[in-house]
Amino acid sequence: MLEELKQKVLKANLDLVKNKLVLFTWGNVSEIDRKSGLFVIKPSGVSYDDMTADDMVVVDLDGKVVEGDLRPSSDTPTHIEFYKAFKNVGGVTHTHSTFATSWAQAGRSIPFYGTTHADYFYGDIPCARSLTQAEIEGEYEKNTGLAIIEKFREDSLDPMEVPGVLIKSHGVFAFGKDGAGSVYNATVIEEVAKMAYLTEQLNPTVVRADRFMMEKHYQRKHGKNAYYGQKK
Repeated sequence: MLEELKQKVLKANLDLVKNKLVLFTWGNVSEIDRKSGLFVIKPSGVSYDDMTADDMVVVDLDGKVVEGDLRPSSDTPTHIEFYKAFKNVGGVTHTHSTFATSWAQAGRSIPFYGTTHADYFYGDIPCARSLTQAEIEGEYEKNTGLAIIEKFREDSLDPMEVPGVLIKSHGVFAFGKDGAGSVYNATVIEEVAKMAYLTEQLNPTVVRADRFMMEKHYQRKHGKNAYYGQKK
């Protein structure tokens, strides 16, 4: 079942290691097949060195394992909430990459300081609130997803325009049209987080770059009249 998708999700998970976003088993990627309503996700706690496509787990949007001998990632309920809330999201990545997670632990959104950021994110990379004790002691992973969705709705954010988020004291979630796209965006988040950290070290009084610069750089790549790259 969904054999091609399993291969894609395996590769996306292995790319987390290739892109130096994870240590040990500190991350996961999933991708949904909207036609069937099923998604494929990394198994929980399995080493990237040992994973195969057959290890990938097929899950439905009620959290039921449809196929697979291993338990799915413990973050599966978070992924489910994203797929339910964000219909354009086709892939989700979760990491604890160093610089981005440092911003999350500080409880800070990553400010727009330059054009690299604007090439991929139409605004600051937001940081969602901490979970309450009741949320953590209850359905923790589900509530993590709900807190992030709450942040996007409060700030009227589109996950395809701002394809990533931090959650306070935790880590990073990134979105994409597919699993590979979400890994790409998670990689960009880590690099932008590093640049923002270094920028503040060099100039502690730095302020956000001008909005018109963001508009130019984001729109030339993603807007209706985008001209970056080659015609498809």
